Amino acid sequence: MSQNVRTSFLIMSDTHGHRPLSGSLSEHIDVVIHCGDLTQESKIEEFQRTLQYLQEIKADLKLVIAGNHDFTMDVPAFEKMVANAKPALEPELVRKAYGDYGEIRKILAANAEAANITFLDEGSYEFTLRNGALLRVYASPFTPSLSGDWGYQYHPNEGHNFKIPNGIDIVITHGPPKGILDYTDSGRRGGCPDLFQAVARARPRLHCFGHIHEGWGGKLITWRGNMPATSVPSHFTHINHSKSTVLSNISQLETACESSDLAYLPADCDFNESNLQTIFINSALQGMTDITQIPWIVNILLPPT
Repeated sequence: MSQNVRTSFLIMSDTHGHRPLSGSLSEHIDVVIHCGDLTQESKIEEFQRTLQYLQEIKADLKLVIAGNHDFTMDVPAFEKMVANAKPALEPELVRKAYGDYGEIRKILAANAEAANITFLDEGSYEFTLRNGALLRVYASPFTPSLSGDWGYQYHPNEGHNFKIPNGIDIVITHGPPKGILDYTDSGRRGGCPDLFQAVARARPRLHCFGHIHEGWGGKLITWRGNMPATSVPSHFTHINHSKSTVLSNISQLETACESSDLAYLPADCDFNESNLQTIFINSALQGMTDITQIPWIVNILLPPT
């Protein structure tokens, strides 16, 4: 029987058009993941800066999703924002700053392939990695919002169906599941209960996200076994908290930054029990006003092809 393949991931989110690392990585990275909010205002120049940075990173595969700030990639939302703007926007000024409807997708697609960058819409994907591993991914840029003023958003009362299939290795979403690394500065949880339910049922090896800047950190979750099939998963009932471990959080951020010359946090996590543990990473790099938080490096054992 073939052994699982150790695979390294560089994980980041919410860079908002800024460069998250000032130097170059000194070690090989198999996969880079960006969990959305590549921009602050979804302007072409912001996408170009982020794309340039991703092109400079040496990695075999780079997986990128959109966030709510990247609203020009959500064409219906972009059209609605322009139509509802008060006062009305000058079409030529809109095109200059944001491009035509759908143009940013064409720009990204034209420049991404040569740099091993793959932009993921909502859905499931499989990738054969150069190191011999098979990577199965579910991605979704959607987040809940009461106002729906940005891209890829749905009202919490309506919910969203995250169709995460069994056997998925990594879930990449822009927002967090409710109850895990999702506390806002107001002390409320900003995560999605529908997403938690889907992740709790699928139990991937890794779930990475951002969106809630104050929730930066990592946690190794141990799931409770033998839960009734009819029960609705909740972070109160379906997590074995006594066997779960905080890997890092905002309160430990200063120490983590001091230990790394390149401002990233190494984290090497293996699984003690198959299908009973999931690593959760909130990789939001922007703090309240600027890039003050650091990306993650996580090593995961993946099945061979």
